[in-house]
Amino acid sequence: MAGASPGMDLSQRKEQFCYAFVQAVAAVAGFAHYLMSVDDDSVDIGFARRGARGTTRAPRVEAQLKCWGQGALTRDVGFPLKRKNYDDLRSADLAVPRILIVLSVPENLAEWLHQDHDQMLVRHCARWASLRGMPPTDNQKSVTVTLLAKQLFTPDALVTLMDRIEQGGDP
Repeated sequence: MAGASPGMDLSQRKEQFCYAFVQAVAAVAGFAHYLMSVDDDSVDIGFARRGARGTTRAPRVEAQLKCWGQGALTRDVGFPLKRKNYDDLRSADLAVPRILIVLSVPENLAEWLHQDHDQMLVRHCARWASLRGMPPTDNQKSVTVTLLAKQLFTPDALVTLMDRIEQGGDP
């Protein structure tokens, strides 16, 4: 990348790119978002719908964000999630449901984003998973979570998630 500044390290760039991606999805879906100032409960961002169309007024869903530089995900894949995050996300007694969102990006930073006068292309995609009600684990460090190919994190998927929550269901 010509003229790239050495400012942020790769981990910080992944984090910021992931935030930008999910905020773009929320904007297209028509939902507000809020950022957590401290991530000590495995929540990075929340999404909110205003109004009352279902059994839950002003539904919300919160998410733990991860960015994975493994290239394109074209099939179901196992993602290694820290045990603490797994335990925080699987709890069934949360007032606001939580999901995991994993953004997959190319290994080469220069391939993450392409732009011209007609379009901006962001590579690759994000997947989401609800771990609500998953069983406890004896693993000490991490748990492999299956990210399903069919569960892309898109504006339509976010609307569907919010519809379920608004009707009193799980994500």
